[in-house]
Amino acid sequence: MSGVIGTEPAGRSGGQGAADQTALQAALAAAKAQGRAALVGYLPAGFPDVESSIAVIEAMVEGGCDVIEVGLPYSDPTMDGPSIQRAAATALAAGTTPPDVLRVVEAAAATGAAALVMTYWNPVERYGVDRFCADLAAAGGSGVITPDLIPEEADEWFAATDATGLDRIFLVAPSSSDRRLDLTARASRGFVYAASLMGVTGTRAQVSGAAEKLVARTRAAAPEGLPVCVGLGISNGGQAAEVASYADGVIVGTGFCERVLDAPDLRTATVAVRAFAAELAQGIRLGRED
Repeated sequence: MSGVIGTEPAGRSGGQGAADQTALQAALAAAKAQGRAALVGYLPAGFPDVESSIAVIEAMVEGGCDVIEVGLPYSDPTMDGPSIQRAAATALAAGTTPPDVLRVVEAAAATGAAALVMTYWNPVERYGVDRFCADLAAAGGSGVITPDLIPEEADEWFAATDATGLDRIFLVAPSSSDRRLDLTARASRGFVYAASLMGVTGTRAQVSGAAEKLVARTRAAAPEGLPVCVGLGISNGGQAAEVASYADGVIVGTGFCERVLDAPDLRTATVAVRAFAAELAQGIRLGRED
């Protein structure tokens, strides 16, 4: 899966015409047309079990999420903080499998939100790269976030996502060089995921000051019109407003997982998740107004 840095094979551009937009691209464009950032919510499939995770995702969309990241639970999550690790461990203990993940994706897409999968690379390889993309597209998924895959090792991934029309989202970080930003942005489709800080996921008292600069640097490197969405550390409406003032999307995961982890039952969890999504959505709207 080797690649050549700086080359741009056919099909790797981040741009796509309006006629063949994915649901993700349409959701981000709709938010932009409304003068706001999009709200992207994350939850592991199967947390706390498959049916309950579907109910939680429905509550996230009811509260205002435009895009849902369905996490594929993994036993060695290098990027995930304690809360998401606990959520993923619960899902794995419940026996969640990749076919269950696809079932949750299908349910998420049925809400009207754009549905993505966030997964480490090893489960995709084990499932079969071409098969994974084909099955995800058939389930109504729009694309995949791969936090531990870099573009120069992704030739097989480029071919599979191009063949199925899926968006592929790569990550950049404050430490990324200009060369890395350029390579990653040009390889991405749908959006570029800007990790606002170095380290693992989790709520923070304040958003990293490096996030806004990272978004500006990424936009300068990206194909024209490719959105940049920011995640890691966003835990309340005020922080969502801050990020929404300069980013195209606000990504939140830990806060949703924590509300499910803290709830004594599913009904309490869905009420808390819906209210949290509404708080974030309101903050996002205020971010551009302010």
